[in-house]
Amino acid sequence: MKMNGSQILVEVLLEQGVDTIFGYPGGAVLNIYDALYINRDRIRHVLTAHEQGASHAADGYARATGKTGVCLATSGPGATNLVTGIATAYMDSIPMVAITGNVGSTLIGKDSFQEVYIAGITMPITKHNFTVRRVDELADTLSEAFRIAQTGRPGPVLVDITKDVTAAEYEYTPKKPLDTSVTFDVKPEEMQRIADKINEAQKPAIYFGGGVQTSDAGKELLALMKKAEIPASGTMMAIGTLPVDEPLYLGMVGMHGKVSSGFALDKADLILAIGARFSDRVATDPDRFAPNAKIIHVDIDAAEINKNMQTDDSVVMDAKTFLTNILPYVKENKHTEWLEQIKEWKEKLDYRPKDDDSVLKPHQIMGVISDLVGEDAIIVTDVGQHQMWAAQYSKRNKIRHFLTSGGLGTMGYGYGAAIGAKMAQPNKRVIHITGDGSFHMNLNELCTSVSYNLPIITVVMNNRVLGMVRQWQTMFYNKHYSATDPERKTDYVKLADAFGADGYHCENLDEFKAAFKKAMESTDKPSLIDCAIDKDERVLPMVPAGKSVRDFVID
Repeated sequence: MKMNGSQILVEVLLEQGVDTIFGYPGGAVLNIYDALYINRDRIRHVLTAHEQGASHAADGYARATGKTGVCLATSGPGATNLVTGIATAYMDSIPMVAITGNVGSTLIGKDSFQEVYIAGITMPITKHNFTVRRVDELADTLSEAFRIAQTGRPGPVLVDITKDVTAAEYEYTPKKPLDTSVTFDVKPEEMQRIADKINEAQKPAIYFGGGVQTSDAGKELLALMKKAEIPASGTMMAIGTLPVDEPLYLGMVGMHGKVSSGFALDKADLILAIGARFSDRVATDPDRFAPNAKIIHVDIDAAEINKNMQTDDSVVMDAKTFLTNILPYVKENKHTEWLEQIKEWKEKLDYRPKDDDSVLKPHQIMGVISDLVGEDAIIVTDVGQHQMWAAQYSKRNKIRHFLTSGGLGTMGYGYGAAIGAKMAQPNKRVIHITGDGSFHMNLNELCTSVSYNLPIITVVMNNRVLGMVRQWQTMFYNKHYSATDPERKTDYVKLADAFGADGYHCENLDEFKAAFKKAMESTDKPSLIDCAIDKDERVLPMVPAGKSVRDFVID
């Protein structure tokens, strides 16, 4: 059947199982938007307030489902506004296809109106990118983009399409999506070699990251932990992989993780790292990290092996395949003395914030939220102090229920991602946790949730400062508060009303409970809850940058 490039694009998206696309129209993509209008009963387009919001929404959609998120923008500034969202997805290995329009083929390279070389701009932050200048290449290129985004270690792929391609006609033949499965050469002798090291260890520990969640290997991980009685520390990207009340799960590890969780890795004689990359937020001082441990690294991406930390053994394999195959080789074991030592660290070293119902304490805010929304709610955060408090106290027990920007640390990520998550999971509550600094970067997307009747609940931990940067200035820069007191006078209740949302202001825990319960009653309107917290509240514990867990700060 003959059809134009824009219709071909829509047909390929449908072949790939895409039901929602996030974007913003412009001149170079008008033909595509015409096709989306014609096919509006087959594919849903979500208009965000800004292209960056569209890229974060596609990211949130992908994180909440495991499917590939899709965003669309016009040429020039439309395309460049996607860059931060693409980089965010790249750093956290999120499958995304970003589609951009460009000026016509005859105008390329002439500094035409709204022309940028977006393929060159995004080259370092994509798994791959394509420029399509011939309509006969469009369908196969889009199909290949989805295959690359989903295969192996997931990530974003950009497809830039010139405007003439979207108008040109070509004979289109429907095709099935390309195979994205990956098989690994599981060698029994390799499994036995690694199992022998696990079996011989007296103080073994597991360090696991987002790769375990991506491959949905939580059950397999827990089976290994229980069989060999091995404690496990998880990264922020792995929150929800294991139940928070599992005795062998030590909780989050890293700069703001539990001290006992960090000490377990520091004092271990063997670390089995699975789907984690030894980032500088965990191996804060690589030269002092786990000095007595043999390190075995399992990762789907060979480039991660020995990149940040030298290992004693390694396997290039996804987490589920590895855990499934290693289990028969691992012996049942007990590590009573080791677990008793960790229990002592928990009791003596782990930070426990103090309650105070007369004001708003971040850990109590998160406690109320966790208790009221239950396990099925999706928590989405921006970046800063509130992100760490949410990670520490949100009690997520399921994968894809804690969405946050980990690697890039993108302030402004949260609201777009919350919209994507809610569009993906309309029957689940979506709670957006943010700070006043981050919220001022994405509050324009409040109008999007109003337009689409999305009952997203936004909780602003409002300390009236740029909290995380100010915390560092307090601790390491002699309290030189340079540019961290914005002196903003934003009235969040009036702001919410102006956008068409419900707004609340809270000064103590009872007021917050009442406001949050009211917000939960809304079924077709977003809510914004302004929580006044003290500007000197700090995220603790903290391992200073460049130090080891032995240098942790808890006061």
